[in-house]
Amino acid sequence: MGPTGTTKMRDAAPGDLVVWARKGDQSAWAALTVRYSRMVWSVARAHGLGEADAADVVQTTWLRLVERIDRIRAPDRVGTWLAVTARHEAARLLRHQGRGGRSLPPLAATDPGPDHVCLERERLRLVMAAIQALPELCRNVLRLFASSPGYAEVAAALDIPIGSVGPTRARCLTSLRARIGGVL
Repeated sequence: MGPTGTTKMRDAAPGDLVVWARKGDQSAWAALTVRYSRMVWSVARAHGLGEADAADVVQTTWLRLVERIDRIRAPDRVGTWLAVTARHEAARLLRHQGRGGRSLPPLAATDPGPDHVCLERERLRLVMAAIQALPELCRNVLRLFASSPGYAEVAAALDIPIGSVGPTRARCLTSLRARIGGVL
């Protein structure tokens, strides 16, 4: 078993968490899910899946980890493994459904003031239109980075070299800024 305590688990290396989870340490499993759930969700949503389909992909991805944790050859790269698995599961689901279309996840206004809500919705509409006009790779890169995964996870999720993630992100942000212009 691994060390107990929230702080030790939170600060543990990914490989250590995998080793401890293999031995049945429930706190290691909990730490893995806390650390990587947002990233797995982001990968599923980056494929244009709706809430229910994304939830299925997330659940299946975690199930695959439970089933295959003893076969992971590089425990320190469990985040990459999860991103790749989520990408494969999302693609499998899309193939099974016979659709390849993508849609943006729904966004909700958070400020109840009517004037503020109207202005924010208009700004959001303009930003979303600008994002939608970007190439698919840029849309996916920006969605993934919005949920704070690391470069390795983004590279794995999008099946691109890790060295191209930073330059791709920079080009996408530059393109988005140019499309938005002085609107914001």
